[in-house]
Amino acid sequence: MPLGPALQGNSPRALFLTPEEYRRLGRALDAAEDDGSVFDNSGNALYAARKQVGRRTPTTMNAYRRLALTAAFLATAGSGHAEPRHGIAMYGAPALPPDFVSLPYANPDAPKGGRIVQGEVGSFDSLNPHILKGRVPWQLRFLAYESLMGRNYDEPFSLYGLLAESIEVPDDRSWVEFTLRPEARFSDGTPVTVDDVLWTFETLGTLGHPRYHGSWKKVAGAERTGERTVRFTSNVRDDELPLILGLRPILKKSQWEGRDFSESGTDIIPISSAPYVISDFEPGRYVVLTRNPDYWGNGVVPFRRGTANLDEIRMEFFADGTAMFEAFKGGLLTTSRETSVQKWNSQYNFPAVQSGDVVKSLIPHKRPSGIRGLVMNSRRPQLQDWRVREALITAFNFEFINQTINGEPQPRITSYFSNSILGMSSGPAEGSVRKFLEPFATELLPGALEGYDLPIGDGTERNRKNLSAALTLMDEAGWSLRDGKLRNEAGDTFGFEILLSSGATETHQIVDIYSSALERMGVDLTVTTVDAAEFKERTNKFDFDMTWYARGMSLSPGNEQNLYWSSEAADTEGSRNWMGVRSAAVEAMIERLLTSGSQNDFVAATKALDRVLTTGRYVIPIWHLPVSRIAHARQLRYPDRLPMYGDWIGFQPDVWWYEE
Repeated sequence: MPLGPALQGNSPRALFLTPEEYRRLGRALDAAEDDGSVFDNSGNALYAARKQVGRRTPTTMNAYRRLALTAAFLATAGSGHAEPRHGIAMYGAPALPPDFVSLPYANPDAPKGGRIVQGEVGSFDSLNPHILKGRVPWQLRFLAYESLMGRNYDEPFSLYGLLAESIEVPDDRSWVEFTLRPEARFSDGTPVTVDDVLWTFETLGTLGHPRYHGSWKKVAGAERTGERTVRFTSNVRDDELPLILGLRPILKKSQWEGRDFSESGTDIIPISSAPYVISDFEPGRYVVLTRNPDYWGNGVVPFRRGTANLDEIRMEFFADGTAMFEAFKGGLLTTSRETSVQKWNSQYNFPAVQSGDVVKSLIPHKRPSGIRGLVMNSRRPQLQDWRVREALITAFNFEFINQTINGEPQPRITSYFSNSILGMSSGPAEGSVRKFLEPFATELLPGALEGYDLPIGDGTERNRKNLSAALTLMDEAGWSLRDGKLRNEAGDTFGFEILLSSGATETHQIVDIYSSALERMGVDLTVTTVDAAEFKERTNKFDFDMTWYARGMSLSPGNEQNLYWSSEAADTEGSRNWMGVRSAAVEAMIERLLTSGSQNDFVAATKALDRVLTTGRYVIPIWHLPVSRIAHARQLRYPDRLPMYGDWIGFQPDVWWYEE
């Protein structure tokens, strides 16, 4: 009989076992000790109990077993029923059934063959995307590696078996167990093993990029539970953790034996289980990935049907966006993703477009706007006062810049989750949102509870009203305009540096217009342009006053929010907390959305988080694009059925194909 029922109620039955139960418990404990399994919390308690009462004496075994069983009960109480499943969702059940044929936005009948040639601005000096050091082609993280589970981008957050054939979690998600597919292989033909999984998780969690560290700290135990099964037990309540662990890339342990994983470079070409392998590269110039004809998942994994259709993916690197666009016009590149509406309307009319050899496609989406614009580093003394940051937002002539850059106005980013159900509502906080925020009322900045809207300009280049309002805010913060300069009582001038990366043409145009407004305000401004390598190094170290920042948001925010906005991330080089957010309210809202028991509470917690971040006045937001604009060779096709996330990770080139 199961051990759990013997512990129900308050009778002595909860402390005594039948002879058969004693034998079963003893065998389990002996096996656990003999094979050196990593104990979870209950195992640690069992070991402590045995150590405390002694080993296998007639007078101590009953006491030991009572302690052991009690510990097991306390560790498993409330864990609920668990059974292996083909997928998992953050809330409820995944949308696709166990016998699904393919992802809903993939074409299972897509032909194999052809190539896509993409352009990137910048350079690279490493092929390891899992560490902080080095510059890596960003797509390698997703194309050259594979995880236990794969994400369906037509659902807010659901995963389906990839390297793992099943996932098992209890109701409280206190642990997760993955069962590897017997067919899973690396590109060299060797099997993907539990040892590879355990080594990968520990290595990424300790030596890998900081984005992996937070989740690993929440893992109390990692253990082999069978030939192809591995279990991770958590030490905190985090309902998203099983999904996050399911998305960890799995590396080949033996490839890194005797090597320093934390060192970057191009001397190690990854041995991967993914459909693509790196077949050629030249540091700083190009990378070629070739479809592996012996990929283990062919005909095995429903998640892969209709994906990885192209024989070759080539990434070319350019010094700036202008050179990259000319390469596309000249036919060197076969696809171009355009973020400038004006350029899309005015410059994508070259001969190949007119002849139909290049097609212009619009890809709509339903994801949040995210945040994109100029970020202010609140670690800097002159940018710590929220009134200063509000003044700099007010001086940004959004309406004029939007019209000038785009030709036709694009919708404004009004908060981090705007354009979605997760975005903060206008007006005062109400209902659960207010309830969640009120305990932090003394910490919150103006607008979080009362309501906040971005300042609106008059649309003219001078923008006099907003500049006047900005000067008033600066005066309240202790900076008044004297002799054409903003000065404090000591006579020091107010100034800062805007750091930009070379080649970012649109960003430079925006900053050029903004700079003239700041200079009219009396700001002592410096604009510095550096190459991609120095830009990455300085932003990793938070060595800037103001710079360009973009952070996409999903419909299923979770643990990554701690990487973006937590106090720990503010102190961690390489994190996304460029603005230096340190807020108990922010961390409490993240904790709420991670542990919400219902979809309503999850939405309210995210809306509350959005309010705190937005009213923090850390970013001067620009516009978002409700559609993606992709120009591409006519032979490159994509399914008619588009995913909820639109042109996102897992779309191009994952589900595109080549067809004459």
